[in-house]
Amino acid sequence: MTRPHALLRVGVTYEKTLGMRRLTNTPVDLAIGKDGDLHILSRSDELTFIRRLSYNDDDLGAVNLVGGGGQVGGTSKTDGHFVWPAALLMDGDETLWISDEATCKISNITTEGKVICQWGEQGDAHGQLNRPSGIAFDSNDDIFIADTLNHRIQKFTRDGSFISTFGSHGTEKGEFDMPWGIAIDELDDIYVADWRNDRVQKFSADGEFIFQIGTTGCEDGEFNRPSGVEVDKDGDIFVADWANHRIQLFGPDGHFVEKFIGDATLSRQAKNYMESNVMALRMREMTSIELQKRLRWPVSVRTDMDGKIYMADYGSMRIQVYQKEAYALGPDEISDAPRSNSLFTQF
Repeated sequence: MTRPHALLRVGVTYEKTLGMRRLTNTPVDLAIGKDGDLHILSRSDELTFIRRLSYNDDDLGAVNLVGGGGQVGGTSKTDGHFVWPAALLMDGDETLWISDEATCKISNITTEGKVICQWGEQGDAHGQLNRPSGIAFDSNDDIFIADTLNHRIQKFTRDGSFISTFGSHGTEKGEFDMPWGIAIDELDDIYVADWRNDRVQKFSADGEFIFQIGTTGCEDGEFNRPSGVEVDKDGDIFVADWANHRIQLFGPDGHFVEKFIGDATLSRQAKNYMESNVMALRMREMTSIELQKRLRWPVSVRTDMDGKIYMADYGSMRIQVYQKEAYALGPDEISDAPRSNSLFTQF
């Protein structure tokens, strides 16, 4: 796939909300199937499960990952061992991969919860893990893991054989302080949400530093504990700016484009629930819904090939979906970059 020379950015618009409390409690990550169904990793002290929703917000059941005091409607129980899963990934065979911070294991399961394989052990030697979080595949189907408390990125085969590692603890270029989210683009470049350094770093496939985005703060292009990163088909970079309660969008070269603070409406499931609950209806009718639209502690962001953007709205227990509209431009369709990149226009 060839990345466009430039883009005509028409805009990014809010499309819909999926899920609700009791259905997608505290979502931390999601994976999108070829049929458009969402597999949503929901994690809390009481309940941890993968909920499957259609794009029309139909509840297609769930896989209960961790036993607890609560109940998860319509679930099957996995035969694997999970304690505190952190990230979810779907491969080309549409099986799911899960990292677990507590057990330091990486698991591959079917969408019904049957374990295909589990591997990993705690430690700081090559091939060992300490609180693994983000996971991503490269074009060779090798898996990269954000080895969070070892402050590094490690690369493994699908069966868990160690290949290589890069990074160390620190604040300099190429160093990490609790790396969390990770993404790999079509060129096999690697993007890491460097949580406690409040930045995103980009590396080559061999772990060579290319550039970084962001510093600590709440202004455009700044971060407060970035947790998730995603790169879409155009090379645009999306970052879940967790403690700033927003998603930020950057161009392929790292320049800030725009931010999203949330525009949620009621999902179909939530609307159906509200219509059958007279007290909930009264409370919503009496209350300002302004803050209820906004993102709260978004943990991850995912995109698909159709330009849809899925935001795991952790604090509000839902997924907000946006649609990007942009058109590829060739070098003969746009002028060379001017000295100033400010855009002043009446349109």
